[in-house]
Amino acid sequence: METPDGRWGTGWSAGAPGPGESPRTQKRAALEKCKHYAAQLTPQSSWTMDDSASAASSMEVTDRLASLEQRVQMQEDEIQLLKSALADVVRRLNASEEQQAMLTRKGPTKDPTGLKKSPSADSCTGKSARPMMAALPLRPTVNNGTVLPKKGSGTLPSPSGSRRDAPAPATKSTVKRTSSSEHVGPQGRKESAGDARGNRTRAGSTGSNSSGKKASESKLKEPVFNAEEGYVKMYLKGRPITMYMPKDLVDTYSLEAKAELPPKKLKLDWVYGYRGRDCRSNLYLLPTGETVYFIASVVVLYNVDEQLQRHYTGHTDDIKCLAVHPDKITIATGQVAGTSSDGKLAPHVRIWDSVSLNTLHVLGTGFFDRALVCLAFAKSNGGSSLCVVDDSNDHVLSVWDWQREERLAEVKCSNESVFAADFHPTDANIIVTCGKSHLYFWTLERGTLVKKQGLFEKQEKPKFVLCVTFSENGDAITGDSSGNILVWGKGTNRISHAIQGAHEGSIFALCMLRNGTLVSGGKDRRLVSWDGNYQQIQAIEVPELYGPVRTVAEGRGESVLIGTTRNYVLQGSLDGEFIPITQTHTDELWGLAIHPLKHHFLTCGHDKHVCLWDSVSHQPIWTKTMEDAVQSSGFHPSGAVVAIGTQTGRWLVLDTETKDLVTVHTDGNEQLSVMRFSPDGNFLAIGSHDNYIYIYAVAENGKKYSRVGKCSGHSSFITHLDWSVDSQYLVSNSGDYEILYWIPSVCKQVVSVETTRDIPWATYTCTLGFHVFGLWPDGSDGTDINAVCRSHEGRLLVTGDDFGKVHLFAFPCSQFRAPSHIYGGHSSHVTNVTFLFDDSHLVSTGGKDMSIMQWRVV
Repeated sequence: METPDGRWGTGWSAGAPGPGESPRTQKRAALEKCKHYAAQLTPQSSWTMDDSASAASSMEVTDRLASLEQRVQMQEDEIQLLKSALADVVRRLNASEEQQAMLTRKGPTKDPTGLKKSPSADSCTGKSARPMMAALPLRPTVNNGTVLPKKGSGTLPSPSGSRRDAPAPATKSTVKRTSSSEHVGPQGRKESAGDARGNRTRAGSTGSNSSGKKASESKLKEPVFNAEEGYVKMYLKGRPITMYMPKDLVDTYSLEAKAELPPKKLKLDWVYGYRGRDCRSNLYLLPTGETVYFIASVVVLYNVDEQLQRHYTGHTDDIKCLAVHPDKITIATGQVAGTSSDGKLAPHVRIWDSVSLNTLHVLGTGFFDRALVCLAFAKSNGGSSLCVVDDSNDHVLSVWDWQREERLAEVKCSNESVFAADFHPTDANIIVTCGKSHLYFWTLERGTLVKKQGLFEKQEKPKFVLCVTFSENGDAITGDSSGNILVWGKGTNRISHAIQGAHEGSIFALCMLRNGTLVSGGKDRRLVSWDGNYQQIQAIEVPELYGPVRTVAEGRGESVLIGTTRNYVLQGSLDGEFIPITQTHTDELWGLAIHPLKHHFLTCGHDKHVCLWDSVSHQPIWTKTMEDAVQSSGFHPSGAVVAIGTQTGRWLVLDTETKDLVTVHTDGNEQLSVMRFSPDGNFLAIGSHDNYIYIYAVAENGKKYSRVGKCSGHSSFITHLDWSVDSQYLVSNSGDYEILYWIPSVCKQVVSVETTRDIPWATYTCTLGFHVFGLWPDGSDGTDINAVCRSHEGRLLVTGDDFGKVHLFAFPCSQFRAPSHIYGGHSSHVTNVTFLFDDSHLVSTGGKDMSIMQWRVV
């Protein structure tokens, strides 16, 4: 149902509940409104039989059939809108109920942070079904991805809700998969840190699996406490690391004491970014007004008008494909195989409810290989079938009755890459797949998939058939790497029409709009619309900044949504006005710095882009492109300038307001891993992969720099740096697990334990030290933890690890195997974590997943 302002909706306000309205009153009003809409629809609806059809006795049979089909379609559309309206009501009511509950819990206190809290923020990650959810016929579930067993199964999920998903009770696979020496486990996410010249941005597998390595099998040697000298000795990879504690703790410290869990928790608040570089058909608009897409292992449901995000977090590794059911509520997503600190994770499909965010079914655990690349629901049998293509050598195509979790058929699809698979709109037994060097029409006959190859005949066969959609009359339409759009007659495997040279280069996306207009998008960044006779209506070019068009989806009214290969999602019209609604980096992401006075943070990566973000509006303030790949960054304490370190030894200082270049210097020719200003703003310390720490004196509020010298003493690359509160001392960690102390003003190393043990540090970002050693897990090889940050008020410590996890500890964290709260979302190594200046939020960056995640501290 479209409201007068052109929005899909139900008429319910998205705002907070009125001061005098209880959730019960709101529910009653909402249900009355639902009845009102139903009453409005009924007399006008096409299922109210008017006399015109019966009067048209002279009409030909075909015309009457066409008329009836049209009516049925209109009925279905109106029922669909009612469903969507109800789903939206439920979502909004849940949000208002939660807000009401929070208000009653907290009382009418003003938020000291001044940050805008989203009304549905607390409903972001998979809550269990709420009272109103009883209105929807859902299969019983528990929150965040655990499926309740069917009746009679006799087992219950563990209270933690983290049981392993059992394989679907499908029949034994009849497809013999080609065994291949190519199928090697993911390579190590990182190199051993023992290599003194090792590169800290270690190469990972192309799939950015959350952990290209297993936890070390050899158990960590137990730490030792020496009470006489007041130190704890721990071991990483068998190497001893001695950490002296402050004198006043020596008498009371016990290695056996149990550490407490942190007093706060994290809640995923916002996800920046979209995966468009290598995924297709992963952008849709739901009737509730939410745009659904994914990045890393999170599915984002983003209401652009209300600036609200919700997140489905049931996956454990990279999501690669997404499909929306014809009911526009049920969603299927497929993930890659991965590894965690506990072992291997099987690729599987999760089917979940987009209103409650509950997982309904998990398919194919133990059946699929490597990853899932294509997903599609049938459109003509009520969406009861789901087709899936995996990324094994044979790219096995399988068809599932997803509600029963039964596999109906499977077949080897192709030895080459498969890019798209979809059901015919009016026949659930016909599936079309396409990819490198092939286009196949499959027919499901008595549990067997029979293949017919597309015949190109006089048409030159393209190297890649990249996308497929269907016209209203059932013709298949394909786009290929030669820039041609080919129409295949309904029920045949022959070309009935060809649009030669529709695009210059590959056509990545085809979308059939409700009004029968075909929209194509491709490598040439052009978006072209075609009428029912395949005549061009108009063509527009997407600005070069956004990159080639990867996927096109129908938006609200006349608008379209576009996902690009540079990881932008654009909203616009076929007339050419586009605005980005989300964006992120396009290569590995390492640099993260927090503005000392504002709710701003800066990210930078190997794509040479530096971006300053506003954490309240969730929008970029500015973006600047560098000449070199960027590795690190740090703000001056005044916030006036920010220092940027590159992979080539060059470093730059930018004005925070104007992004103008203030100065540029070069130290060495290796990557600069750390840029850290002293608390008083008078020094800048730069940690390099050439094993030196370069010290600069800073004047004129960060505008003038003069080199003091370099600190020499480490035998491996510098990984982390921290300044003392009085800016007189510096502590550093290196790739071979050394902890060294310095007087930076004279570039001298401090070797006296009595001098260094009681120094108060302004920040704790070093991964090695007495106050933080409890964060290291059993069996760690010393490179598992990439980043550490203590909150400004001093009670929390957060880490980012190689398994895609963010851990929240209590600070100080000086007991072995300290407990923590663990949060997933990233699918690659978490390269950096840091708290905003007021500790209201935490920001984390994923390396190869290129995502930025903002967490609320609650």
